[in-house]
Amino acid sequence: MPINVARIDDRLIHGQVITTWVKNFDIEQVIIVNDKVASDSVQQSVLTMAAPPDLKVVVFGVDKFIDVLKKAEIKRRTMLLFTNSVDVNKLVENGLKLEKLNVGGMRMQEGRRNLSRAVAVTPEEEQAFKSLINNNVAVEIQMVPKDPIVELKTLLN
Repeated sequence: MPINVARIDDRLIHGQVITTWVKNFDIEQVIIVNDKVASDSVQQSVLTMAAPPDLKVVVFGVDKFIDVLKKAEIKRRTMLLFTNSVDVNKLVENGLKLEKLNVGGMRMQEGRRNLSRAVAVTPEEEQAFKSLINNNVAVEIQMVPKDPIVELKTLLN
């Protein structure tokens, strides 16, 4: 299963993702896993238009993607893109094999606390990160590939 990058970025597809992550890993398709986006055809259209024409963009809800993983093998060079750690943890608990998770951005909003300049979490998201780390997923904060890596576990209480 060629999942080349798994990333949390609450802005999903934007210039930084396309010009650095997609390019550096020669990604052929981006799979966005998010229930809200999966039910919003307008947002799906906007995200598809934000990608270059040769990049396939697919959107699944979390439960639907769990079903897809059980039935089909991913054959293209793939980037999984999420908005939060809760969705990633649910996938890992349901069989997704993930060695590394890149965290690029989770914006500050009411009810969140900052872990770093670019990453803010709810208590539920913080717990999901702890669960991922306990399941041997290396969770790293890194905005772009040339930036230094910060291991997220060093920022958790």
